[in-house]
Amino acid sequence: MAQIEIVREVRLSPDEAWRRVTDWPAHGRFVPLTKVTRTPDGFLARTGVGPIGFDDPMDVVTWNEPSFCRLEKRGRVVKGWAELSVEAHGEGSRVTWREEIRVTGVPRLFDWFVRLSSAKLFSGVIDGLLG
Repeated sequence: MAQIEIVREVRLSPDEAWRRVTDWPAHGRFVPLTKVTRTPDGFLARTGVGPIGFDDPMDVVTWNEPSFCRLEKRGRVVKGWAELSVEAHGEGSRVTWREEIRVTGVPRLFDWFVRLSSAKLFSGVIDGLLG
């Protein structure tokens, strides 16, 4: 499993930072070929073109608005969890995204690649949402 942590300090109020990073459908704007839709228990990220692609279903298992949530990834391709926290920091907020990712069929030997590519992808998502 690959683990990542992304921390950003921004000049947004904690409430505004929380609103932006938990706007699940907006995440899809920053992930190529991905659309995110809400589900009864969380959301579904569908990555692909037409019938070629994969689903990344996520359940929200902890929701402590406006400071912390935990997601469980339960798809066939992507498994693991993500935790998002927002706290007041100076005149703004500190946003922390932690994630543990397992990609089906990718040997542990390549966790370094999953870690690097995931950190780059999710950094872009967080920066886009908070920008």
